[in-house]
Amino acid sequence: MSNSPEITFRSLGVTPALCDALEAEGKTSPFPIQSATLPDAIGGRDVLGRGQTGSGKTLAFSLAMMTRLNGRTAKPHKPLGLILSPTRELAVQINEVVSPLSRRIGLSSQVVAGGLSYIGQIQALKRGVPIIVATPGRLIDLLEKKHIDLSDVMVTVLDEADQMADMGFLPVVKEILSLTKDNGQRLLFSATLDRDVDALVKRFLKDPITHSLENEKSRSVDMQHHILIMDQGHKDEVSTQIAAREGRTIFFVRTKHGADKLADKMLRSGVPVGVLHGGKSQAQRTRVLKAFKDGRANALVATDVAARGIHVDDVSLVVHVDAPADHKDYLHRAGRTARAGATGTVVTLATHKQKKAVFGITNRAAVKLIENQVRPGDTTLVQITGAQEPSGIPVIVEAEKSSRSDRKPGSRNRTPREGNFRPRSAGGGREERPVRTERKFGEDRSERTDRTERSSSHESAPRTFTKADRTLERQERSFRPERSERSERPAQSFRAQSEDRPARSERPSQGGRPFRSAPKKWEEKARPAARDSRDTRDSRDTRDSRDSRDARPVRDSRDERAPKAGNRGRVEGLDRAPKSTARMPLEKRIAMEKAESRARVGKAAASAGGFKKKPASAGGFKKKSAGRPKPKRG
Repeated sequence: MSNSPEITFRSLGVTPALCDALEAEGKTSPFPIQSATLPDAIGGRDVLGRGQTGSGKTLAFSLAMMTRLNGRTAKPHKPLGLILSPTRELAVQINEVVSPLSRRIGLSSQVVAGGLSYIGQIQALKRGVPIIVATPGRLIDLLEKKHIDLSDVMVTVLDEADQMADMGFLPVVKEILSLTKDNGQRLLFSATLDRDVDALVKRFLKDPITHSLENEKSRSVDMQHHILIMDQGHKDEVSTQIAAREGRTIFFVRTKHGADKLADKMLRSGVPVGVLHGGKSQAQRTRVLKAFKDGRANALVATDVAARGIHVDDVSLVVHVDAPADHKDYLHRAGRTARAGATGTVVTLATHKQKKAVFGITNRAAVKLIENQVRPGDTTLVQITGAQEPSGIPVIVEAEKSSRSDRKPGSRNRTPREGNFRPRSAGGGREERPVRTERKFGEDRSERTDRTERSSSHESAPRTFTKADRTLERQERSFRPERSERSERPAQSFRAQSEDRPARSERPSQGGRPFRSAPKKWEEKARPAARDSRDTRDSRDTRDSRDSRDARPVRDSRDERAPKAGNRGRVEGLDRAPKSTARMPLEKRIAMEKAESRARVGKAAASAGGFKKKPASAGGFKKKSAGRPKPKRG
């Protein structure tokens, strides 16, 4: 029985400098996906690699690209290698693998993704970067603005191509691939392949060699799948008990709001947990992942943004708090555990109504589920997940500082100041200042003694001022003395001050015209008359007899002799004695009104064209005939 030679990275054709770097990290034996794809990829062939999540695909295409680009120099704005990833988290993770290895052979890499420094990416492209790790959205933006040119790209890698197709990036990916060299090498790695990815392979990969290794459907040995049936009201309590277990756990929910809500309940119960979803900035996501990797938080609540490409070692349990949308999401969520030959457990929490839908998803993924009905604190729950009761001491998490990109346009909110700063509404303000004294004109500044007081006040501890204290301080600082009461002020004689002034008539004229004095004739005439009229009205109003009021003269409004309205008419009429005229009988007044009406009608008719006689039948006036008289009867 002959022993087969041991497969190493050197035997696969990897550059010796990269092999030394891998050996320094303790990586001496390649994984199956690396052993299968590296010889063909280094040889320049297009490769279609399909393998299980966590099988080492990232290192496989990275080593092949760096080996082919070794010793080459990139021109400004023209990279030599391009790696496309669906999310910026995955792009950052790929760059963390590529960057230290590329520096060993004189190359460099740059992340081109949204949420990161736009100017920093442009400046790196100006210097010339051989390897670009990009997301489709930011890359197409830089292409439209002429900051990057893909005409020199020799090797193009598509990682998680099926997710890019699901996210709607397929048209953009096709446009990007069409801008690269026609004879360039293209490597496509993914855990699952569907119809859209097959169309992409047929168009852009030339005679590809396919390496389809062990995928998620055949990992029943390394991964166990359970479905826990429970009431809807017990989901949060069961999730909290599972999060308090020993070991790293990832909880997947459907929405950002659901992730924040579940994480808050876990923190109040005493479980340190991080939250990862699309609403977090890139800096916040990086801090959460770092805390999860360092062990400061053993639980991570995430949406599907972390379902693909996020690699964290030693994740022993994955919990589906909300069931995934389809079988592909189930496989990618489950792929966060049992990575690189390790073992893990996948648990789905479901109610009795959700049970049928969950079994339909797992049947399409060819996964066999083990069903159990549990309640909070059950022995079965502890055996499957290692759940335990949380401490109950709330975990206080420091408020995350919002970055400049987190603010909305036009907002003026700022991060809290450091130190002992407190807002004015909470009693904060400036430190105590000495009371300023009024300095007389000509006084020397050196004689003032409050200089030492001011310096000593700053050395003392800061004092908290209230609103009343600040008002009192402003009053004491005021230079104006308090005003005395009005009754205590000395009386001022304005006449005495004007005695020296000449009379108005004796003053010199302006412009050659003398001053005109106001007429006093009307005032002397109107004032006594007004006074007499007021006395007369008062005496009239005090009369109790109605007959005496009726005896007053009635002035007809149609009388032309009646004075017109106005102040002058009233004032001139006051000095006349009222005429005592008898009241006109009613019959006579009616007759006069009729006569005046007939006269007005006649004048109007005459002005319109003469007076026309009305016929007798119409009831008009009859004119006596001038003929012979009627005979007298005998």
